[in-house]
Amino acid sequence: MDAIVVRDLRRAYGPVRAVDGIGFTVAAGEVFALLGPNGAGKTTTVEILEGYRRRDSGEVRVLGFDPDTGGREFRERIGIVLQTAGFEEEFTVRELLRLQASLYPRRHDPDELIDLVELGAKRTSRVKELSGGQRRRLDLALGLVGAPDLLFLDEPTTGFDPAARHRAWQLIGRLRQLGTTVLLTTHYLEEAQELADRVAVLRSGRLIAIGTPDELRAGGRLPGTITFRLPPATTVADLPALTGEARADDGTVVVDTRHTVSDTWQLTDWALAAGFELADFAVTQPTLEAAYLALTGEAGREQ
Repeated sequence: MDAIVVRDLRRAYGPVRAVDGIGFTVAAGEVFALLGPNGAGKTTTVEILEGYRRRDSGEVRVLGFDPDTGGREFRERIGIVLQTAGFEEEFTVRELLRLQASLYPRRHDPDELIDLVELGAKRTSRVKELSGGQRRRLDLALGLVGAPDLLFLDEPTTGFDPAARHRAWQLIGRLRQLGTTVLLTTHYLEEAQELADRVAVLRSGRLIAIGTPDELRAGGRLPGTITFRLPPATTVADLPALTGEARADDGTVVVDTRHTVSDTWQLTDWALAAGFELADFAVTQPTLEAAYLALTGEAGREQ
């Protein structure tokens, strides 16, 4: 059974169609990323799936429930990690997790969760003493304490340093291995590429693309990039004929090409015949971020 089924979902605020007829499914155990610029309809969609906002029309099933009417039985099976959350500041980390765990019929051991999110050294610290990154990890522990079948993650690594972000990615990867379904919203495109089995892109309330990160990158027909250092006493004009455009910047050649294999062959064959070394030679395929920017029309805009 699919964990989430959405068909022709619509929600308007006056004349603004925040969600305009979108549809998608999320398989049980899948990590699914919902992407889009501000105002694309992500928050409205997720709040409808969580049961916190009513839809105008369309079909929505989450873990077999209609979120509007699922009630306590539905809420006991989901976990939510909001982008920002309030805490009871005077509780210790352990006290707060134990309190939340007591509200669920199924639950993870609070102390095991504290270790899982790397807050062991702060187990007896009051919430008000935690840093921003530590609070974010506490958010994640609170979202998991009820042993949810489906976890909603809204910008889960905002405020994390790079090392903490990678550790959070490892944790989300472990949740996938345990069979937890994850719906993720993030502005970190590298995060979506690393974690998501599939990605959906929203723009102006409409679903404009859906697929695996590799499918979205390939579907964008974006160029790859070949880079290397010019051999001594050569210029760009000395290079063999390429399908892509070559340019030089302070001795480094950059070739933007949709035919990376053939252009790589041309360059390496030329270098071998002439006895040249192509220092720092690298081939880079287009990223999910590049595909996303092209899809949403944000390429070239200041981020």
